Amino acid sequence: MLLSLGVSSDGLPLRRGVRDGHTSDSTETPVAIDECRARGLDGVRGSVAASKAYCQRTLGLCLEPRVGLITLVPRTCAVRQELEAWGQQHGPVPRLLENPGRTRQASLRRWQGQRVMRRVVVEDTDGRQDGAERRFLVVHSSQLASQAAGADAAAQTTEAERVAEPVQRVEARWFACVADAEAAIAEYEGRGQGRRGRKPRPWRYHTLHYRVEAVTQRQKRPQPGRPPKAELPQDTVR
Repeated sequence: MLLSLGVSSDGLPLRRGVRDGHTSDSTETPVAIDECRARGLDGVRGSVAASKAYCQRTLGLCLEPRVGLITLVPRTCAVRQELEAWGQQHGPVPRLLENPGRTRQASLRRWQGQRVMRRVVVEDTDGRQDGAERRFLVVHSSQLASQAAGADAAAQTTEAERVAEPVQRVEARWFACVADAEAAIAEYEGRGQGRRGRKPRPWRYHTLHYRVEAVTQRQKRPQPGRPPKAELPQDTVR
Protein backbone atom coordinates (compact mmCIF):
# COMPACT_ATOMS: atom_id res chain seq x y z
CA MET A 1 0.00 0.00 0.00
CA LEU A 2 0.93 3.66 -0.33
CA LEU A 3 0.56 6.23 2.44
CA SER A 4 -0.15 9.70 1.04
CA LEU A 5 0.75 12.41 3.54
CA GLY A 6 0.74 16.18 3.09
CA VAL A 7 2.46 18.46 5.58
CA SER A 8 2.86 22.19 5.99
CA SER A 9 6.12 24.10 5.76
CA ASP A 10 6.41 23.66 9.55
CA GLY A 11 6.03 19.88 9.27
CA LEU A 12 2.46 19.75 10.59
CA PRO A 13 0.21 17.10 8.96
CA LEU A 14 -2.52 18.58 6.79
CA ARG A 15 -4.09 15.50 5.22
CA ARG A 16 -3.44 11.81 4.72
CA GLY A 17 -4.80 8.94 2.69
CA VAL A 18 -4.17 5.27 1.90
CA ARG A 19 -3.73 4.28 -1.74
CA ASP A 20 -3.00 1.16 -3.70
CA GLY A 21 0.68 0.29 -3.73
CA HIS A 22 0.90 0.63 -7.52
CA THR A 23 -0.39 4.23 -7.53
CA SER A 24 1.94 6.58 -9.40
CA ASP A 25 2.99 9.94 -7.98
CA SER A 26 1.69 11.66 -11.13
CA THR A 27 -1.75 10.20 -10.34
CA GLU A 28 -1.64 10.88 -6.61
CA THR A 29 -0.65 14.56 -6.73
CA PRO A 30 -3.92 15.82 -8.36
CA VAL A 31 -5.90 13.75 -5.84
CA ALA A 32 -3.94 15.29 -2.97
CA ILE A 33 -4.62 18.82 -4.23
CA ASP A 34 -8.34 18.06 -4.56
CA GLU A 35 -8.41 16.75 -1.00
CA CYS A 36 -6.75 19.90 0.32
CA ARG A 37 -9.32 22.05 -1.47
CA ALA A 38 -12.21 19.88 -0.24
CA ARG A 39 -11.03 20.21 3.37
CA GLY A 40 -11.11 23.98 3.10
CA LEU A 41 -7.38 24.49 3.61
CA ASP A 42 -7.41 28.10 2.48
CA GLY A 43 -3.92 28.61 3.80
CA VAL A 44 -2.53 26.30 1.15
CA ARG A 45 -1.16 28.59 -1.53
CA GLY A 46 1.33 26.26 -3.15
CA SER A 47 2.78 22.78 -3.26
CA VAL A 48 6.31 21.44 -3.54
CA ALA A 49 6.51 18.03 -5.18
CA ALA A 50 8.92 15.68 -6.92
CA SER A 51 9.34 15.51 -10.69
CA LYS A 52 6.66 12.82 -11.09
CA ALA A 53 4.06 15.40 -10.08
CA TYR A 54 4.64 17.27 -13.34
CA CYS A 55 1.78 16.29 -15.63
CA GLN A 56 -0.97 17.98 -17.63
CA ARG A 57 -3.63 17.26 -15.01
CA THR A 58 -1.59 18.71 -12.14
CA LEU A 59 -0.75 21.85 -14.11
CA GLY A 60 -4.40 22.41 -14.96
CA LEU A 61 -5.55 21.74 -11.42
CA CYS A 62 -3.09 24.27 -10.01
CA LEU A 63 -3.97 26.82 -12.67
CA GLU A 64 -7.69 26.99 -11.94
CA PRO A 65 -7.58 28.05 -8.23
CA ARG A 66 -4.18 29.74 -8.73
CA VAL A 67 -2.29 27.32 -6.52
CA GLY A 68 1.46 27.47 -6.99
CA LEU A 69 3.42 24.36 -7.90
CA ILE A 70 7.18 24.01 -7.53
CA THR A 71 8.55 20.88 -9.11
CA LEU A 72 11.38 19.61 -11.28
CA VAL A 73 10.47 19.08 -14.91
CA PRO A 74 11.40 15.51 -15.95
CA ARG A 75 14.10 14.95 -18.55
CA THR A 76 11.64 13.24 -20.89
CA CYS A 77 9.51 16.39 -21.31
CA ALA A 78 10.04 18.34 -24.51
CA VAL A 79 9.84 21.68 -22.69
CA ARG A 80 12.83 20.77 -20.52
CA GLN A 81 14.90 19.69 -23.51
CA GLU A 82 14.02 22.93 -25.27
CA LEU A 83 14.90 25.03 -22.21
CA GLU A 84 18.20 23.20 -21.71
CA ALA A 85 19.17 23.98 -25.29
CA TRP A 86 17.99 27.58 -24.79
CA GLY A 87 20.12 27.97 -21.67
CA GLN A 88 23.26 26.66 -23.41
CA GLN A 89 22.82 29.12 -26.28
CA HIS A 90 22.30 32.18 -24.07
CA GLY A 91 25.61 31.92 -22.24
CA PRO A 92 25.90 33.01 -18.60
CA VAL A 93 22.66 33.68 -16.78
CA PRO A 94 22.16 35.87 -13.67
CA ARG A 95 23.41 34.51 -10.37
CA LEU A 96 20.66 33.52 -7.97
CA LEU A 97 22.52 32.14 -4.96
CA GLU A 98 26.04 31.38 -3.79
CA ASN A 99 26.93 29.33 -0.72
CA PRO A 100 30.31 28.24 0.62
CA GLY A 101 31.19 24.57 0.47
CA ARG A 102 30.48 22.25 3.35
CA THR A 103 34.21 21.90 4.02
CA ARG A 104 37.13 24.30 3.73
CA GLN A 105 38.52 22.40 0.75
CA ALA A 106 35.20 22.43 -1.11
CA SER A 107 34.61 25.09 -3.72
CA LEU A 108 31.77 27.56 -3.74
CA ARG A 109 28.36 26.29 -4.72
CA ARG A 110 26.71 28.60 -7.24
CA TRP A 111 23.20 28.62 -8.64
CA GLN A 112 22.56 30.68 -11.75
CA GLY A 113 19.18 30.94 -13.38
CA GLN A 114 16.67 32.93 -15.35
CA ARG A 115 12.88 32.91 -15.43
CA VAL A 116 11.21 32.27 -18.77
CA MET A 117 7.62 31.83 -19.91
CA ARG A 118 6.59 28.89 -22.07
CA ARG A 119 3.23 27.67 -23.32
CA VAL A 120 2.47 24.08 -22.32
CA VAL A 121 -0.54 21.77 -22.51
CA VAL A 122 -2.75 21.61 -19.39
CA GLU A 123 -5.86 19.56 -18.62
CA ASP A 124 -8.91 20.86 -16.76
CA THR A 125 -11.31 18.99 -14.48
CA ASP A 126 -13.46 17.92 -17.44
CA GLY A 127 -10.52 16.36 -19.24
CA ARG A 128 -10.23 19.08 -21.89
CA GLN A 129 -6.71 20.02 -22.95
CA ASP A 130 -5.62 23.53 -23.72
CA GLY A 131 -2.46 25.61 -23.80
CA ALA A 132 -1.44 27.92 -20.96
CA GLU A 133 1.53 30.12 -20.15
CA ARG A 134 3.62 28.77 -17.29
CA ARG A 135 6.74 30.17 -15.70
CA PHE A 136 9.90 28.05 -15.71
CA LEU A 137 13.18 28.68 -13.96
CA VAL A 138 16.22 27.56 -15.93
CA VAL A 139 18.93 26.91 -13.32
CA HIS A 140 22.57 25.99 -13.70
CA SER A 141 24.09 24.64 -10.49
CA SER A 142 27.79 23.91 -10.23
CA GLN A 143 27.10 21.34 -7.52
CA LEU A 144 24.38 19.53 -9.45
CA ALA A 145 26.42 19.72 -12.65
CA SER A 146 29.36 17.94 -11.01
CA GLN A 147 27.05 15.32 -9.55
CA ALA A 148 25.40 14.77 -12.92
CA ALA A 149 28.80 14.45 -14.62
CA GLY A 150 29.90 11.83 -12.08
CA ALA A 151 26.64 9.93 -12.39
CA ASP A 152 26.85 9.94 -16.20
CA ALA A 153 30.44 8.67 -16.10
CA ALA A 154 29.48 5.85 -13.74
CA ALA A 155 26.45 4.99 -15.89
CA GLN A 156 28.58 4.84 -19.03
CA THR A 157 31.07 2.52 -17.32
CA THR A 158 28.27 0.25 -16.15
CA GLU A 159 26.71 0.15 -19.59
CA ALA A 160 30.08 -0.57 -21.21
CA GLU A 161 30.30 -3.68 -19.06
CA ARG A 162 26.78 -4.62 -20.18
CA VAL A 163 27.75 -4.17 -23.81
CA ALA A 164 30.57 -6.76 -23.61
CA GLU A 165 28.19 -9.61 -22.79
CA PRO A 166 25.79 -9.30 -25.77
CA VAL A 167 28.70 -8.70 -28.16
CA GLN A 168 30.12 -12.12 -27.33
CA ARG A 169 26.68 -13.72 -27.36
CA VAL A 170 25.66 -12.24 -30.72
CA GLU A 171 28.82 -13.37 -32.49
CA ALA A 172 28.20 -16.97 -31.41
CA ARG A 173 24.52 -17.21 -32.35
CA TRP A 174 23.15 -18.90 -35.46
CA PHE A 175 19.63 -18.72 -36.85
CA ALA A 176 17.71 -20.79 -39.33
CA CYS A 177 16.36 -17.83 -41.28
CA VAL A 178 16.68 -14.07 -41.67
CA ALA A 179 13.43 -13.40 -39.80
CA ASP A 180 14.72 -15.10 -36.64
CA ALA A 181 17.96 -13.12 -36.85
CA GLU A 182 16.12 -9.81 -37.25
CA ALA A 183 13.87 -10.66 -34.30
CA ALA A 184 16.97 -11.23 -32.16
CA ILE A 185 18.41 -7.89 -33.30
CA ALA A 186 15.20 -6.15 -32.21
CA GLU A 187 15.56 -7.77 -28.80
CA TYR A 188 19.18 -6.66 -28.47
CA GLU A 189 18.35 -3.08 -29.44
CA GLY A 190 15.52 -2.84 -26.89
CA ARG A 191 12.69 -2.96 -29.45
CA GLY A 192 11.42 -6.39 -28.49
CA GLN A 193 8.71 -7.57 -26.10
CA GLY A 194 10.97 -7.90 -23.08
CA ARG A 195 11.32 -10.92 -20.83
CA ARG A 196 9.18 -12.09 -17.92
CA GLY A 197 6.95 -9.05 -18.13
CA ARG A 198 9.83 -6.58 -17.92
CA LYS A 199 10.17 -3.71 -20.35
CA PRO A 200 13.11 -3.88 -22.77
CA ARG A 201 16.13 -1.77 -21.85
CA PRO A 202 17.51 0.10 -24.86
CA TRP A 203 21.11 1.24 -24.80
CA ARG A 204 21.42 4.80 -23.49
CA TYR A 205 25.06 5.73 -24.00
CA HIS A 206 26.14 3.29 -26.70
CA THR A 207 25.02 2.51 -30.22
CA LEU A 208 25.46 -1.08 -31.37
CA HIS A 209 25.28 -1.95 -35.07
CA TYR A 210 24.13 -5.38 -36.22
CA ARG A 211 24.08 -7.10 -39.57
CA VAL A 212 22.79 -10.42 -40.87
CA GLU A 213 25.10 -12.56 -42.98
CA ALA A 214 24.14 -15.68 -44.91
CA VAL A 215 26.66 -18.49 -44.42
CA THR A 216 26.62 -21.70 -46.50
CA GLN A 217 27.78 -24.85 -44.74
CA ARG A 218 28.11 -28.48 -45.88
CA GLN A 219 25.60 -30.78 -44.21
CA LYS A 220 26.91 -33.78 -42.35
CA ARG A 221 25.88 -37.16 -43.82
CA PRO A 222 23.58 -39.20 -41.59
CA GLN A 223 25.34 -42.48 -42.51
CA PRO A 224 29.01 -43.00 -41.77
CA GLY A 225 31.46 -44.10 -44.45
CA ARG A 226 32.46 -42.90 -47.90
CA PRO A 227 29.54 -41.40 -49.90
CA PRO A 228 28.66 -42.86 -53.30
CA LYS A 229 29.92 -41.07 -56.37
CA ALA A 230 26.38 -40.29 -57.54
CA GLU A 231 25.46 -38.63 -54.24
CA LEU A 232 25.57 -34.84 -54.45
CA PRO A 233 26.72 -32.85 -51.42
CA GLN A 234 23.98 -31.10 -49.47
CA ASP A 235 24.48 -27.53 -48.32
CA THR A 236 22.53 -25.50 -45.81
CA VAL A 237 22.28 -21.74 -45.43
CA ARG A 238 22.20 -20.18 -41.97
